[in-house]
Amino acid sequence: MISVLKNTGTYIKACVARAYAYKNKPTHLAKQKIRVKKLSTIINNLPTLLGQEKIQDSQISYNSYFSTSFPYYTKQHISLIHTSSLTFKVKRCPPELVAPANPTPRELKLLSDIDDQKGLRFNVPLVLFFRNDPSMRGKDPVQVIRQALAKTLEFYYPFAGRLREGPNEKLMVDCTGEGVIFIEADADVTLDQFGTPPRPPFPCFDQLLYDVPGSNQITNSPLLFIQITRLKCGGFIFAIRMNHTMCDAIGIVQFMKSLGEIARGAPKPSVIPVWCREMLYARDPPRITCIHREYQQLPPDDQSTSTILQYCSFFFGPTEIATIRRLLPHHLAQSTSFEVLAAFIWRCRTIALQLENLNQEVRLLCYINARYGRCRLTPPLPDGFYGNAIVSPAAITTVGKLCSRPLEYALELTKKARSEVTAEYVLSVADLMATSGRPPNFSTRPESLEISDITKAKFEDVNFGWGKTIYGGVPQGYRTTTVLIPFTNSAGEQGRLVLIYLPTVVIERFAKEVHDLLNIKE
Repeated sequence: MISVLKNTGTYIKACVARAYAYKNKPTHLAKQKIRVKKLSTIINNLPTLLGQEKIQDSQISYNSYFSTSFPYYTKQHISLIHTSSLTFKVKRCPPELVAPANPTPRELKLLSDIDDQKGLRFNVPLVLFFRNDPSMRGKDPVQVIRQALAKTLEFYYPFAGRLREGPNEKLMVDCTGEGVIFIEADADVTLDQFGTPPRPPFPCFDQLLYDVPGSNQITNSPLLFIQITRLKCGGFIFAIRMNHTMCDAIGIVQFMKSLGEIARGAPKPSVIPVWCREMLYARDPPRITCIHREYQQLPPDDQSTSTILQYCSFFFGPTEIATIRRLLPHHLAQSTSFEVLAAFIWRCRTIALQLENLNQEVRLLCYINARYGRCRLTPPLPDGFYGNAIVSPAAITTVGKLCSRPLEYALELTKKARSEVTAEYVLSVADLMATSGRPPNFSTRPESLEISDITKAKFEDVNFGWGKTIYGGVPQGYRTTTVLIPFTNSAGEQGRLVLIYLPTVVIERFAKEVHDLLNIKE
């Protein structure tokens, strides 16, 4: 149910020694009435201890700690410990630029006013795992995908350009045809060593997508970075980093599916990409017709930057969602799975933070895509549109109200915020960006939470010829953003994987809160 992945290495012996040193002290271990007498007990509690060390080179899964402390997380929902440690070496070829196979238009293309908001001016890493396919024997995924990439960039030629910033911080693509960064690599590790199935977070991700020095700039840098790592089992890992101002999750999956089609021999993508960013330009004149509290800035976070943070993932399948629904009154029990899960996570997380000021404002931002539902534009965004079409309405309350009231209160706030998003709301956001300096919609404060559900992006449909991906999505969570990913666990249950990134002690309290709520007796 829970997979906590932390880097480990030669420090394990030191951590064991430290555990013995903690034996007779009133520490977190003592509070949980755990006596450190045996090595197995120490290993089960390494998440707390390892959080105090800076360790590199490998990863370990600590599911046994949570299954011991919180019996709800049973063996059928988790793999207790896939491997005691995972270390591997990666040999990389020098980065190269892959340009479109044939000349493409040299032009400037403006991004939309949804694209170029400051809240999207960052790079997003993604990772996809593929098994060996005996029918592809003799074919090299690196060569196949490299050749297909050059052909695909003929259709998606803006990706081969560079972003420039114009007056009023307006971003545009200079379609130079320079190309995207491509790295060929080999690793002495098998796919199964990442777990069956592979499950994020992946602390070793820096081995799977090399950070080319000086390449992190939003402007005047390549817009895509791709590393393909062959594994010794014959499988491979496709890692990509995208400039978020160019596309959202649905857009980048459209690109990767097109790349896969051409890699499998198609002369062109089945869905031809279209630009059409003008559909999300600010209106002339701009008119902000809706209230956008998600863009009202909170004071900076004064929390110490030395706080130890840890990645963690939670699996919620049909059983868990059904259990949460039973906590709700009848008129709310038919809410969408996303709404139920978002409200549940928001409330549990806020309780786990143990914020002292009960009057402190807390926010939940849920991303909604203007391609679908009641916020769909008229006329709608065309098939092939790969730009950003996301907005993030805010549910807002106080710490005291959210933590003291039942789950239905959080759910009603979540549903109300989402119901306010219409096509007019989307256009009002574009107008706000153009007239208010393109403010970000995020905060570094821990009480502000964003939830991004990438289920509809369909990462699982990407196929370069070796079959569909066995995992596709983000490699880890983010400080204030919880990512929901479609996932099938080792027991064959389909659900959502919830990725979070919080201080270790907060993760433990979060796990306990989840456990307690899912075990309420009817």
